[in-house]
This record gives sequence, structure tokens and C-alpha cells, in this order.
Amino acid sequence: MTENTAPPVVDGIEWVRPRPGRRGIRNDVILALVLAVGTAATVVLYRIAGWGEGDAGGDAAPWWGSVIWVAAMTLPLAARRLQPEIVALVASATFIVGGVVPVGDALFSNICLFVAIYTVGAWSRSRRRATIVRGVIVACMFGWLFWGLVYYSAMQDYLPDFSREGTVSPYLAYGLINVLTNLLYFGGAWYFGDTGYRSARSRAELEQRTAELASERERTRAQAVAIERLRIARELHDVVAHHVSVIGVQAGAARRVLAKDPAAAATALSAIESSARDAVDELHGLLGTLRGDAETGPVAVLDHALGLAGEDGERATTSTSTRGIARLDELVAECDASGLPTTLAIVGEPVPVSAVVDLSAYRIVQEALTNVRKHAGAAATAEVRVRWAGESVEVEVTNSGAVLRATSETATDASSRRLGQVGMRERVAAAGGRLELGPRSRGGYLVRAEFPLRRTEEVSA
Repeated sequence: MTENTAPPVVDGIEWVRPRPGRRGIRNDVILALVLAVGTAATVVLYRIAGWGEGDAGGDAAPWWGSVIWVAAMTLPLAARRLQPEIVALVASATFIVGGVVPVGDALFSNICLFVAIYTVGAWSRSRRRATIVRGVIVACMFGWLFWGLVYYSAMQDYLPDFSREGTVSPYLAYGLINVLTNLLYFGGAWYFGDTGYRSARSRAELEQRTAELASERERTRAQAVAIERLRIARELHDVVAHHVSVIGVQAGAARRVLAKDPAAAATALSAIESSARDAVDELHGLLGTLRGDAETGPVAVLDHALGLAGEDGERATTSTSTRGIARLDELVAECDASGLPTTLAIVGEPVPVSAVVDLSAYRIVQEALTNVRKHAGAAATAEVRVRWAGESVEVEVTNSGAVLRATSETATDASSRRLGQVGMRERVAAAGGRLELGPRSRGGYLVRAEFPLRRTEEVSA
């Protein structure tokens, strides 16, 4: 861990860079010690070479003074990222002292001051405070520079080889070079400090966005699982409601004719057996998606729901049921055999459609016929129409029974009917179609669903 946890990046609010961790502080201590050794070595070498003695009419600092100056110039850098402003001010004051009282170093002291000013820009916890501190330091440094150039311009024994005469004298050229050098020096420390802060902020923002995307991905996965469970629940509702209603009608018919017409009772019992087997098969296929193996477990369900199935897997729209528009004739025949006179009419030329449209159309017809048997009365008849158009396919279920038997309908029946209609709307919305349902003016009830004709070739493309 190099830094503490970064605070969130919020637009319009100043971001505060976190304090460094233990590793960062340890690195700063090592840097301060390395600079202290380097500064001490250059002081010794410069003093041996006689640099600084007698410059500007002054004497070099004593050895003990140089030791104190080296410590004050370098060791505070160990806390440069903890208290950047204080360290920068101490380094600046020590640097000026070293210039007024020659200590014999003009190399590592510049590096130390650069690092201190840079750290203010990169690690200050207040951008306003960083700007003020750096501005004060730069102003003092340039004030000291200009004061020195003006003061020593009248001293002929200071840099005697640089003439003071002429519009652009050698001494003036020397002064301009010093000004440009300091502009680059302090400007670089200022610029790179701000760049370091912006880089840290961008990195924190990127990490924040990455965490948000990971969280959003987890929420999406959870939502996909919930949606898949709702789909399975809707499938279970359709299967159970349809087959149980058929079984109920056939059982009642068998009971009534059992004594008078054993053959008819046997036929009804056979229909009950067939419907029960179909229900078990469909329930087995639906509940297979809840198994824990690699192919049909929750992960596979989730991948299909998110559209992540591989090339060898089925599309996300593939249902666990094999029911579709092509098997509506079986559904109609089953309803007709169960005591609800039902006819099927197909208009237009059938074409292959997507699995979503295929299954949704079948389930809507199934749910509509189930509602007819449950709510339209014993004398009701039903008609199923499938219309194939150029851009859409339409399924329609009408009945001639009562609109609603409100007097005898229980709360459970009403709730079940509403859930069935909600399921219809969800199926049509998922396929991008339109749903129309309600009583007809001439009696009975109408359920009409129109789906856009997205063919299987287009989907696979």
C-alpha cells in the first residue's frame, strides 16, 4: 500500500489527495538521507576547492554551521508529503541563508528546493494554500535575486570581468541569464507539481469509475438473475394454469359420464393423462434451468440473459419450452377436446420468427384460452386467428362468452387473471410488440397481440 484510500472524486468539489502510506513515508526518509549525504559531500568538496571563501566580501561559514545548514536543507524532506507547505518554507529559508552565508554548495541545495516546491503542488491538501505558499516562495526568491543583481551592480570588485557599461552590458546579460534560469527552475517545479496532482486525481477518478462499473455489473447480473426467475415463474404460471384447467374440465366430464358412457369417460381420462404428462414434461424442462451444473445452472442462465452465450450455446432468447406458433393447432385441438369449442384460422404464409416471438405468441394464446375456460362460462366458444403480414405477425383470441362473471369470481380468480394479463403485457413488451385486450362490443372478450416480424436469419446476423 503506497497511499491511503483516496476520497471520491466529485465534480465541483475540490479533491483532497490522501496522505502517503507507510511505504511512501519510508521512501521519503530514504530520499532525505540520500540528499543529506550528497549535500554534505559537495559541501566538503567545494570547501576543499576554496569555493565561496571571500565571495562578495564575506567568509565561508564554519564547519559546524555547514553541518546545521545541511541538516536543515535536507532532513525535513522526510516529511515532505505529510506537511508539504511547512517543508517548502523551511527549505526556502534555509536556501536563502546558505546564499547569504556561503556554505559551499550550489548543487544539491537546488535539488532539495525543487523537490520541496514540487511537493507543495503535488501533495498539498488545499489548492488555494498550495498556490499561496508557492507564490510567496517564488516572490521572495525573485526579490532576493533582483536585490542581489542591483546591489552588486555598483560593486566593481564583484565579478570584475563583467563590464557594467553599455545598453546591454555583460553584467546585465549575466543578470538576464539568472532571471531566465530561475524562471525555468521555479516554473518547472510549479508545473510538474500541478501535473502530479492532476495525475493522482485522474488515477483516483479512474479507480472510482472502475469500482462503480464493477458494482453496476454486479447489480446488472443480480437484475438479470431476478428477471430470469420472473420469466421462469411466468412460464410456470402458464404451464400450470393451462394444464390444470384442462385436467379440471376433463375430470368433471369423466365424472358426469362415468356411469352412462364408460368409453367417453375413458377418453376424458386419457386426455387427463396426456395433459398431466405434458405438464410434467414442461415443468421438468423449466426447472432444469435451476440445476447447478455448468450447462443449465444459474451461471448459464445468467450468461444467456446477458447475451453472453458462446458460439456453441443457444441464444439468450431461447426458451426452455419447445412450444411455438407452429404448435397452436395442438393447443386448439386440446382445448376443443376438453369441452371448449375452439377453431384456428391462419391468414398469410408462415415464416420462421425469433424464439421470443414464437414462444410469446404461443403463451399468450394459451393464457387467453385458459381465461376463456375459467371465466367465460360453459356455453362459450373460442376462435384463434394468426395473421402473417409483411412486417409483423398477429395472434388473436376471441370468445363468445360473458365478459366477466363478476358475481361468482373469487378474489383468487381475479388475482390470477390480472397476473395472466400482466404476463401477456410483459411478453409483448419484451418482443417489442403491441397488445390489445378487453371486452368486445358484440359480446365476449378479445386478446390481440402484434409482434414485429424479426426472422431468425436477421437475429442470427
